[in-house]
Amino acid sequence: MLDSNFVLLYVDRPDASAAFYRELLGKTPVESSPTFALFVLDSGMKLGLWSRHTVEPAAQPAFGGAELAFPVGDYARVDAVHKEWNERGLRIAQAPTDLDFGRSFVALDPDGHRLRVFAPAPQ
Repeated sequence: MLDSNFVLLYVDRPDASAAFYRELLGKTPVESSPTFALFVLDSGMKLGLWSRHTVEPAAQPAFGGAELAFPVGDYARVDAVHKEWNERGLRIAQAPTDLDFGRSFVALDPDGHRLRVFAPAPQ
């Protein structure tokens, strides 16, 4: 059976995207080149940032069709992260909102990839 723990995002400028995610995640890339950067998160998931100009085979990504999701402990933490990211100047696509699964907001990275922070609804 196959298993995955690696997400690749196609980006315009890997250096700029790596700087964005370095600040956002508080982590330094474990690998970096002019066309690629790789982060390893505490969960073990790997996040690769690959130049959309050099990816082989060439891809035509549809930004906004997928998300990186960041679960947090409770609704107050959703609001706190939203405030922090808003103060950092991240583009916010959706303010904190109560949905059927819980509370959530969506920000965008420099290439328009969606970053969802959420807390599950209390049981």
